[in-house]
Amino acid sequence: MSTKETIDDSNGFNSLLSRRDMLKYLGMATASGVLNLSLLKELQALTLATQPKEIRPNIIFILSDNCRWDHLGFKKHPFIQTPGLDRLACEGVVFENAFNTTSLCSPSRASILTGTYAHTHGVKNNHTAWTGSKTTFLEYLKQAGYDTAFIGKWHMPGKGLPEMPFLDQFVSYTYREGQGSYFDCPMLVNGKPVQAQNYITREVTDYAIAFMQRKRMNPDGSKRPFCIYLSHRSAHPPYKTPADIKGMYANAKVDLPPEVDAWFSKAEGNVFQGIMTSSYENQYRKYCEVITVMDRDIQRLLDKIEALGLRENTLVIYASDNGMLWGEHRMHGIREAYEESLRVPFIVRCPWLIRDPGGRRSQMALNIDVAPTILDLAGIPVPKDMEGISLAPSLGNADVPGRNAFLVEFWKYFPENTPTYVGVRTQTHKYVDFEKGRIPWLFDLTADPRERINLYNTPEANKLLPELKSMLKGLQEGKRY
Repeated sequence: MSTKETIDDSNGFNSLLSRRDMLKYLGMATASGVLNLSLLKELQALTLATQPKEIRPNIIFILSDNCRWDHLGFKKHPFIQTPGLDRLACEGVVFENAFNTTSLCSPSRASILTGTYAHTHGVKNNHTAWTGSKTTFLEYLKQAGYDTAFIGKWHMPGKGLPEMPFLDQFVSYTYREGQGSYFDCPMLVNGKPVQAQNYITREVTDYAIAFMQRKRMNPDGSKRPFCIYLSHRSAHPPYKTPADIKGMYANAKVDLPPEVDAWFSKAEGNVFQGIMTSSYENQYRKYCEVITVMDRDIQRLLDKIEALGLRENTLVIYASDNGMLWGEHRMHGIREAYEESLRVPFIVRCPWLIRDPGGRRSQMALNIDVAPTILDLAGIPVPKDMEGISLAPSLGNADVPGRNAFLVEFWKYFPENTPTYVGVRTQTHKYVDFEKGRIPWLFDLTADPRERINLYNTPEANKLLPELKSMLKGLQEGKRY
């Protein structure tokens, strides 16, 4: 296939453009607002779908565990250091309004892989097994000629690791119910047991770098693109760090939320993750330390991409499966529908499309958007059964309209105290209806971003609820807003 393609527009423009020239034109046009959304998507599809296989973009998706959207150096956190992710943010774009749709590890991870809500893929909590009934984006990439690897934390229920014949490499662990450990973690490499030699973030990053370095050739001598799904254990408790990082933030001043007092404990319904062997402030410092260790290996990965000359043709996405409550609302952990646990960091570096490195995007980005975005940027049609949307248009144009609302859902499971709930989060409000045990929530996120004032049963709520309930019903039926 030729690397040249002809573009005709309604004004009679006709010329031959190389892939790079086409992308340059696309970036300039979107930045200046010349293109409408329809033409933008047509150009992106043409650009990516018609390129030869050997220049299809490489893809690296990096997932962290329980990392909050605001615990990053560039977010002006009081003391946490994340130079690797700061660098990624400077070289890519940050989605400031990114969320998971089920604030729990296993459901969120299944949503990332399949591009669907939990009620669709069926992994509703950390006890319901992965069935494989929905096709993952890794399988679609394999069918399109990609070499694929899943490396790191799988953490979805089932008997051991699932069979995934579309993976060229599957490195994970089932130790401690799939949670693994930071040190001495027994690994499974393509089904064979291997003892980890390094701290877990270094271990899995080494596997990712080795996979990236291998020569992958098609029969005709052209290079095959690769996709690496790199899933970190950080920042899941119990928190442990290497000697050179341990205690890094020991003297850092921790400003806990005003709700937290000396009696803050399990007594008020909190199920602490891990064993509380020290003060709450010290647990928080250790949480920040494991994020910094992970960041160091993310930076090492970015350096290797650069050293191998792959930067310009490699898509890098970083996100977390969910956020984390650290005392806000007198809550600890995940599961709750508050912003602290729903919001996640979401950074994308796509050099050939992003024309404003270091930019910010206000469009809502969801965990269910990862799969369609990756497929779209790889030139693969997004399956109709994916409920997420591609974020590719907004990478090239910060002004492209995004969604107005998304579905929030959670299913109670033993021994957790959070009840089953369903809700809708719009640009300005959040409505959550609980199965039992709590009155519904209605928060005005513009006037009350910390969600302290529940408007339910007020005159204002009576005006807002009909539309919010209608949107909630529509989202459950598969509508998009």
